[in-house]
Amino acid sequence: MKTSIITLLLLFCTSTYSQTNDTMKTFDPAFAHTVYFWFKEPNNSADHDLFEASLKKFLDRSQYAKTNFIGTPPVATREVVDGSFTYSLIVTFESAEAQEGYQKEQPHLDFIEECKHLWEKVIVYDSYGLKE
Repeated sequence: MKTSIITLLLLFCTSTYSQTNDTMKTFDPAFAHTVYFWFKEPNNSADHDLFEASLKKFLDRSQYAKTNFIGTPPVATREVVDGSFTYSLIVTFESAEAQEGYQKEQPHLDFIEECKHLWEKVIVYDSYGLKE
């Protein structure tokens, strides 16, 4: 009896709270755009708040970005880990052409205008996914 109740509860939870195709964006391996930002004042919490709000607004409005990841550096425990940046951003696209559209769209331009005074350095790495 206990096993049946537990099984029903687990089934209910996974069917009710799991992601669906409507709520989940799938990582697109065709093209990845990785950006690292170094802030002029990396300990300024107001700068962090402005950057995060502006970046999230931009990504929510982007018509080209398929998936995104916004990160901060962990405490580096190995010499090969570079934790000197303030934020990282990884965005995936269905093609290099879509990424070019993203560069020119108004939400991206607004984000740059709102936040460019915060960073002293930005490095971008673009990559094509391997063909299977």
